[in-house]
Amino acid sequence: MKLSVYKSLILALLLAGHVCFGQKIDMSLLGGMSFRSIGPAGMSGRVTAIAVVERNPSEIFIGSASGGLWKSENAGTNWTPIFEGQPVASIGDIAIFQKNPSIIYVGTGEGNPRNSQSSGNGMYKSIDGGKSWKHLGLEASRNIHRVLVHPENPDIVYAGVIGPAWAPTPQRGVYKSTDGGKSWKQILFVNDTTGVADMVMDPTNPNKLIVAMWQYQRWPWFFKSGGPGSGIHLTLDGGENWTRLTATNGLPAEELGRIGLAIAPSNPKVVYALVESKKNALYRSEDGGNSWKMVADKNIGDRPFYYSDIFVDPTNENRLYNLSTQTMVSEDGGKTFRSLMGFFQVHSDHHAFWINPRNPQHLLDGNDGGLYASMDGGKSWRFHHNLPLGQFYHINVDNELPYNVLGGLQDNGSWSGPAYKWQLLGSIRNHDFRSVGFGDGFDVLPDPQNARFGYSLFQGGMMMRYDKEKGLIKLIKPADPPGQKLRFNWNAGIAQDPFDPATIYLGSQFVHKSTNKGSSWDIISPDLTTNDPQKQRQAETGGLTIDNTTAENHTTILVIEPSPLEKGLIWVGTDDGNVQITRDGGASWKNVVSNIKGLPANSWICQIKASRHQPGTAFLIADNHRYNDWTPYVYKTTNYGKSWKPMLQPDEVWGYALSIAEDPEEARLLFLGTEFGLYVSIDGGENWTKWKADFPTASAMDMVIHPREHDLVVGTFGRSVYILDDIRPLRELAQAYKPIMNATVHVSAIPDAYQAMVGMPGFFSGSSDVFAGQNRPLGAMISYWAKEKSGKDSVQITIKDASGAVFRQMKTTAAKGLNRTFWDLKKEPARYPGPPDPFSGFFSQAVEAPPGTYNVLIQIGEQADSQQLNILPDPGLYISEEEFQTNLQRKARFQQAIATTAQTFKKIDEAGKALKKFMDYIEGRKGENLDALKKEGKALYEQIDSLRYQAIAKPSKGIAGDTDELVPQLQNIGMYYFSSMTPPTQNEEAILHDIEQQIAAYQQAVDDCLNGELKAFQQRVEAAALKWFPEDP
Repeated sequence: MKLSVYKSLILALLLAGHVCFGQKIDMSLLGGMSFRSIGPAGMSGRVTAIAVVERNPSEIFIGSASGGLWKSENAGTNWTPIFEGQPVASIGDIAIFQKNPSIIYVGTGEGNPRNSQSSGNGMYKSIDGGKSWKHLGLEASRNIHRVLVHPENPDIVYAGVIGPAWAPTPQRGVYKSTDGGKSWKQILFVNDTTGVADMVMDPTNPNKLIVAMWQYQRWPWFFKSGGPGSGIHLTLDGGENWTRLTATNGLPAEELGRIGLAIAPSNPKVVYALVESKKNALYRSEDGGNSWKMVADKNIGDRPFYYSDIFVDPTNENRLYNLSTQTMVSEDGGKTFRSLMGFFQVHSDHHAFWINPRNPQHLLDGNDGGLYASMDGGKSWRFHHNLPLGQFYHINVDNELPYNVLGGLQDNGSWSGPAYKWQLLGSIRNHDFRSVGFGDGFDVLPDPQNARFGYSLFQGGMMMRYDKEKGLIKLIKPADPPGQKLRFNWNAGIAQDPFDPATIYLGSQFVHKSTNKGSSWDIISPDLTTNDPQKQRQAETGGLTIDNTTAENHTTILVIEPSPLEKGLIWVGTDDGNVQITRDGGASWKNVVSNIKGLPANSWICQIKASRHQPGTAFLIADNHRYNDWTPYVYKTTNYGKSWKPMLQPDEVWGYALSIAEDPEEARLLFLGTEFGLYVSIDGGENWTKWKADFPTASAMDMVIHPREHDLVVGTFGRSVYILDDIRPLRELAQAYKPIMNATVHVSAIPDAYQAMVGMPGFFSGSSDVFAGQNRPLGAMISYWAKEKSGKDSVQITIKDASGAVFRQMKTTAAKGLNRTFWDLKKEPARYPGPPDPFSGFFSQAVEAPPGTYNVLIQIGEQADSQQLNILPDPGLYISEEEFQTNLQRKARFQQAIATTAQTFKKIDEAGKALKKFMDYIEGRKGENLDALKKEGKALYEQIDSLRYQAIAKPSKGIAGDTDELVPQLQNIGMYYFSSMTPPTQNEEAILHDIEQQIAAYQQAVDDCLNGELKAFQQRVEAAALKWFPEDP
């Protein structure tokens, strides 16, 4: 064996300086590194569209606001994401051609234009039930709210484009294709701020469409619903000609806003319209939409801009469902409504609904919390808690062991849950997450002195201190100063001081500082925003219907970023484009935004990250899509903001930028999150490479690198939390790319491993529909690079303890590039004799590696490389070192007992097989001597068989229960040795001693048989001039 020379070469190059210049990563070489999806799914996310195969209602498709398209073939017991390879993840609507449900159309970009709305890039089509997709164009549409397919001709399809909320665009209105989406024609257009709010088709006449057009616009500081473009349009010829319905038809004469439409399937002459106007009201037509009458203006909904959808029971024209903060139902044609479900029974804010046309008691409801199903008309509901669609605004970690991931979600509160678990067969479940705040959750700060406590935030600066263990929260938001009104953003900036664990910060238009964990506050800055009064009209926002929820609070602070290297250095970013810095703890401030060349004025400064390498270095992310500018803006300063350098070209990444993370140990390693995915750079941002498919198309809204475990934790806005374990192999690429790639084998630094107290599995409480987040495998994570793909078992892994003794050896196969394997921190377990048993491995209980320093050597061919591995004790271990060593010694004896039993059984089993082969050989032969041998051999075989079944249990029908054979006894004893982390007992010692004596007696009986009766029989065989091992015929 020859050790690799590359280790010393790498070290020399590192000492000489960085060697990786202008290097893109070949993602095909990183197959060993994959993100884990840990959920949660119990706090799901906004469901925007539902479509079901009518002849098989167990086949369900749901679209989410920013988490893609999902399919279930068993009524929601399991779900599969089926839009993974596509460049966008926001779904507006789904249309199935029911006569051939393999044909599906999807419009991307949700149609609910709230402040956090995501976007799409047009229409898609599948002809194989969602297995594959074809992009059909309409890229500039951004948001498609309705899709209808002709019930008899799948080539005729309509796309209702609502368009982007943030600016006028001409790509709005109704588009029609008559060739299956190959080409499109805009058949209804009003103006460049008016899009489709709803679109319905007469089930008896597919050429008759009724379309609600909605004039609206959003600005970062204001939302306006309503205008002359809003109205209802009707066509009877598939869009060739349109009639606008007006006050002469019975609709309101004043300005209109958002309108929801529904046609009664059982009587298409009955049509409903939920109309936003000066007086919001429900209207009903009984002549197919030609004339209308108001039927109700009370209890019909409260936020038309966010939800204004109505649905009619397929069998009852008078049963009407109205989606709003709650789902309401009317049994009298819309005259009166009642709540369909309790406010705390089903999540609020409803956007999608489906009624089974063959069984109207079967309902599906999509809302901000996910998907619900009812089989009794809404009396009871089942929550589909296996859709990980969480929309995280922020993500953070604590330093517990194992550490926790913390963050806040859109309309689903703030939570804390494990990044991984020390549990046998463990997965991360919804119940592992604990609430630390409510409302729309945003940033969460664990208390660095005690992670049981911390701070969470919901909209409008509502900062709370929580006690995670007791479930307590206390509001600590600063009070308004005398004569002033504080302005807090929907997603206000908060921060923990890196030098003083009792000091925290909160941003309004000022920076607020508390040195006593929120008990009192001081203002340490002037107004750091533009303080433009024209952008402070949130009390008027909403247009026709006021909607002041703090979502339009503006001229506020979004980012507070204290430097971890220089005390008193704090960066601040605002929603109106200011970038402020102080180096004296707030005594003086300077706005450096004018130094950022190319950054549009008033940009949304969504992140500033202070470097952990140089105090004057910081990274800035600006998001300008609120001005319909979808360019990614990423900048870096190395001189306290005096100058800034752009870090990418607009076409280098897909989607506007949202987040950035700098590796705390290697400055050249960077991660960038955009609206549509994750990118990595190993050359300080000179080149960016999109991460591979194990990270979904999703908004990488926020990310953090765990300081102890070097994991990259990403909070997505639509797919919950993803974790990339141990990024140090990427760090090494940034330091020495070519030497690593040219090495036959290179072992990366191995993370510390913990000899943990591993708990029992929790699978008995599970079922097929339970969400199971991916847990990190137990043991030591070993990453290594291979220059080429290797054959089966051609990679030899040798683990030695501090004395140099071999503790464990393993063989595996290497792929070209990065490989990752796990060692369970145990010796090779002894194998029970007899046929394979699924439980035998569970009961073998191999000897654990004691805490200490180990050497891991990996050899491929003649080349090898090694790294040190530190195994640490579980900090929660409650037994003494002496007790632990006693357990290891006893477990070693137990393992030896299994091995001795197996070795002894093997000897007698092989003897029995040889004897049977001989007996089969002489079975058909004649002769006096042979008859005697047959009789003696039969008796001997019975004796051997008896010895075999002293070790293993005889095959039997049913459950035999406790038996006296050695293996069943050993398996029972194995439960005494399930863990070496509990105090040893006299009982287990006595039981072990007893089985050792039984095994010794068994050894003796086998040896006596082999050296006595069997040997004598072999001699008589030889005397008869016969072969003991006859040749095969």
